Amino acid sequence: MEFARRLTRAPIPFDPDIGAEVAQSFAGLGPEMQELLNGTAGCSPFLGGLLKRDMAWAQDALCQSPEAAFEQILKDIDALDYAGLKPGLRTAKRHAALLIALADLGGVWSLEEVTDALTRLAQSATHKALGLLVAEQVRRKKLPSICGERLDQGGGMVAIAMGKMGAYELNYSSDIDLICLFDETQFDPDDYYEVRSGFIRATRELAGVLSDQTGDGYVFRTDLRLRPDASVTPVCISMEVAERYYESLGRTWERAAHIKARACAGDIKAGEGYLDRLTSFVWRKHLDFAAIQDAHDMRLRIRDHKGLHGPITVENHNIKLGAGGIREIEFFTQTRQLIAGGRDLSLRVRGTVEGLDRLATNGWIPQAVSEQLSEDYRIHRELEHRLQMVGDAQTQTMPKSAEGVDRIARFMGYGDTQAFRDELTERLERVADLTEDFFEPSQPGQNALIDIPEATAKVVERWQSYPALRSERAVEIFNRLRPGILKKLADSDRPEEALTAFDGFLSGLPAGVQLFSLFEANPQLIDLIIDITSIAPELSQYLSRNASVLDAVIGGDFFAPWPGLEPLVQELSAAMGRADDYERKLDTARRWLKEWHFRIGVHLLRGLVSAEEASSEYADLAEAILAALWPVVVDNFAKKHGPPPGNGAVVLGMGSLGAGRLTPRSDLDLIVIYDPAGVDSSEGRRPLASRTYYARLTQALVTAMSAPMSEGKLYEVDMRLRPSGNQGPVATSLESFRLYQREEAWTWEHLALTRARVVAGSPDLAQVVEAFRRLLLAEKGNPEHVLEGVRDMRTRLADAKPGTGVWDAKNGPGNLTDIELVASAGALLAASTQVRPTEQLEDAVAGGWPSAEQAEILNRAHTLLRKLQIASKLLSDSEITPDKLGQGSLRFVLQTCEVDDLDKLSKTLNSVTAEAGATITQALGDPSK
Repeated sequence: MEFARRLTRAPIPFDPDIGAEVAQSFAGLGPEMQELLNGTAGCSPFLGGLLKRDMAWAQDALCQSPEAAFEQILKDIDALDYAGLKPGLRTAKRHAALLIALADLGGVWSLEEVTDALTRLAQSATHKALGLLVAEQVRRKKLPSICGERLDQGGGMVAIAMGKMGAYELNYSSDIDLICLFDETQFDPDDYYEVRSGFIRATRELAGVLSDQTGDGYVFRTDLRLRPDASVTPVCISMEVAERYYESLGRTWERAAHIKARACAGDIKAGEGYLDRLTSFVWRKHLDFAAIQDAHDMRLRIRDHKGLHGPITVENHNIKLGAGGIREIEFFTQTRQLIAGGRDLSLRVRGTVEGLDRLATNGWIPQAVSEQLSEDYRIHRELEHRLQMVGDAQTQTMPKSAEGVDRIARFMGYGDTQAFRDELTERLERVADLTEDFFEPSQPGQNALIDIPEATAKVVERWQSYPALRSERAVEIFNRLRPGILKKLADSDRPEEALTAFDGFLSGLPAGVQLFSLFEANPQLIDLIIDITSIAPELSQYLSRNASVLDAVIGGDFFAPWPGLEPLVQELSAAMGRADDYERKLDTARRWLKEWHFRIGVHLLRGLVSAEEASSEYADLAEAILAALWPVVVDNFAKKHGPPPGNGAVVLGMGSLGAGRLTPRSDLDLIVIYDPAGVDSSEGRRPLASRTYYARLTQALVTAMSAPMSEGKLYEVDMRLRPSGNQGPVATSLESFRLYQREEAWTWEHLALTRARVVAGSPDLAQVVEAFRRLLLAEKGNPEHVLEGVRDMRTRLADAKPGTGVWDAKNGPGNLTDIELVASAGALLAASTQVRPTEQLEDAVAGGWPSAEQAEILNRAHTLLRKLQIASKLLSDSEITPDKLGQGSLRFVLQTCEVDDLDKLSKTLNSVTAEAGATITQALGDPSK
């Protein structure tokens, strides 16, 4: 007998005489099974009664495997007709209740297998009843005949399983929470009210079929109150009504409830589509630490309502809702899922244990906490089942009497009740300790506890008028944070300066609840904010408007080493791939860019990367955006106009992007080159001539990059380096590009090509373009023409942008533009394939111009000026001067430039630029060398 062979445990009979009497009737099943039945009937009057009532069925079922017996129960349900529905479901429930209990008590099934079986039973019963009841409504002509045509899909109606049923976690005597909906899009609008009325009647009958207590018992107590606005809405509503409710009025507890939601009966496909549409309601795109306070308030309301406050005791303790109980673990898990599940898709799972495991795997909670809470949760759930098995009562409360506790201890297999008491108390206290700190907010602080100057008090006083503090909840959270913030500001090197900067940050915040909740759950972020506001006020203003970028700091790998270009492209491509339309893909790219851009800035501010490393990372970021976005733009464009004709197109990065070195505020210089390969037009719904196709595709790329959207913009794009500049087409054919560069281009355009690099598009065409670039550079390196062109261009630049002084790193004699012009000239003369000025100068020296000594002078100046440029662009988009910078900003500039004091930096800048300018004049003045 397979069932008996798999037994691993048995309850100890609390009433041995009753247990022995029942067990004796099953003597033929062997001693191991008799021990199980003795303990079961000796602890549970309900199960003992089932064993007596359905003895013949039980004898047969216990000779099989429990899986085979259970599958037969489900088949019996599936075979029911309308006339036999009520009694048939109740018989199936009795048989399943006995079978599942014995498999649980005997250790044949794990907790997960037990709750899965209970859920599958409820699902089968619900699905069968819903189908038959809708069919009966059609037969009575209470529903339109079109519903009858869709009976295999529930007639257009679906039951959404909520809570434990949705997660396959039903307890032994659980009620089932259902939301009943119908898909109004499947029906003619003229039939709407008839359809709604018919489905309401079917839902009421469904609840009766499942819940009514008859002589045969009941199936499942059914609760329909989790539907939207249950006090005023009918028991079955349209999906459109439900969606409108959640979009406008949905609360945090309803979001948490939908973590476990699952279409379980009726039109499953329509139900899944409905749940997909609620994704943005359940899973917020930013970290949602405000959910902690909502969950905490809910816990307190439940305890107030149930009178569950007070110390942990064994007698009369509610192991579900009381301190240290099941709900604590569920709230702990679900709240953390709500916080991070918008960003971390792997957290979107229904099961509690699975949720804990995912949270630990992805670093949101410690592994030890996950394992301990999972173990405690399983034991709590087994105890919950024993409490319910005694009398088939929907209870989670321990008995009030010592005798009742003895019974439960024996039911759990304990011969020593005190040991059971001790372990239960220890487990409840442990769960309470592990979860309470997460939910319990810190106590409100008082400004009176901190001695602050009068000037500070005046600044703090106006904070209450800021938009971020307009709601009571924001004020409540911020009041808890304020003492700590003021102390950190007071302890900074320049308290008044830090306070002014933080005040600017706070005044720019449009709202505060989410951000303040984030600070409260992650106090280390306050230090980061004060650092940023003290050093880079403009960056802090950006942060005020884009506070969501702080989500990335909590992600776990914010301070990890730079991943490199390819992993970035893969990550962004995957993120955009999960968005369901073009606009959302673009917004996804914008959110992604802001977070990574912020990360580089913080790393630079904190001295974790050098200016040169940050410059390279900014360039990687821009290239990743182009590489991942280009195929998205092409695919979207091709939906209307067909695939790109010919061999496709490539995007060339020019200037700083081509050199792989950007500043925090760089725009992107791009050229698009396409190869129609003799194809005249595209093939699509609206075909375009090849030239028009690629021109409009290029415009689509520029729009995707630079158009302001809800998440801002990506980059400004400059395409003036294309052939003929603003006068030429925005996209250039390969043949036209070749012809123009060979016959019409100016020397400065050939110089620009020394820093050109394909950053997106067709790999095959990229090789062709790069091969032509190298060939052209070898052809156009005539010293007389190149140096004459450079001298002319240098004169033009000096007239147009003469530079504003020592702090202008870019313009003026001996500054970056001047040095990079010489580096490009040297690369062209040497036919160098390098794109970065330093490497270009190395190749140029090998080619004979300029000299090694001159190149060393230029490199030394270029290195210092790049450091100044990167630092200054992080601080401000306008030119920085010492009189405009606070002390924190000046320290950052000095740190980035690796110079001890301001006077020394000024002298060094004057010295290196003067020397570089003179060197360039000397080199250009002797073209024969």
